[in-house]
Amino acid sequence: MFQGKDITCIRGERLVFTGLDFSVGSGGALVLIGPNGSGKSSLLRMMAGLLRPASGKMEWNGENALDDFDEHASNLHYVGHHDAVKPVLSVLENVRFWAGVRGGEVSDKNILTALDAFAAKHLADIPGRFLSAGQKRRVNLARIIAAPAPLWLLDEPTTALDRASISLLDKAIKHHREGGGIVVLSTHADIDLEAATVLDISDYSLKKIERGAA
Repeated sequence: MFQGKDITCIRGERLVFTGLDFSVGSGGALVLIGPNGSGKSSLLRMMAGLLRPASGKMEWNGENALDDFDEHASNLHYVGHHDAVKPVLSVLENVRFWAGVRGGEVSDKNILTALDAFAAKHLADIPGRFLSAGQKRRVNLARIIAAPAPLWLLDEPTTALDRASISLLDKAIKHHREGGGIVVLSTHADIDLEAATVLDISDYSLKKIERGAA
């Protein structure tokens, strides 16, 4: 179980959202929606332990998830919406690097299987600088399969993906959830997540709160 309780986000001197709660259990999915600037990426980074909430807490199986960053990081994959493919490394080396960030060795067999899941196995030896935007996105996503983790945090994972690639992502997420995994993602595109919980971040913005109190 992954939970957030009374979370407040402040960036610079701006209150982005406050009083936010979420809960997602084994096999569950949480979809974050809201306009640009509402805090979807900030919340995902908080979930990953890369940002600290101004107040509130996050729990993993009843324990404070942010007390031990290394332990929390070992339970998750965070894939941001920015390009994380290193141009001088091959596709296989890129996936090995990012999958290995969680610690431990990742076999080439696992990497090739992960690339194949996103129709990118044929790119294994190609340097990152030669990839298209869609190919880079598929390579970024391959790491979530190459080194398994129970919690996937995906920031707009469908960016630059065509319909066929989105279908591959749907399939990967479905398989992960069937095995008890948890997925939290933000997206502006259609993605088929059965029985997902939708969280509109803008419901927790200061303007929305003040309007409701008026």
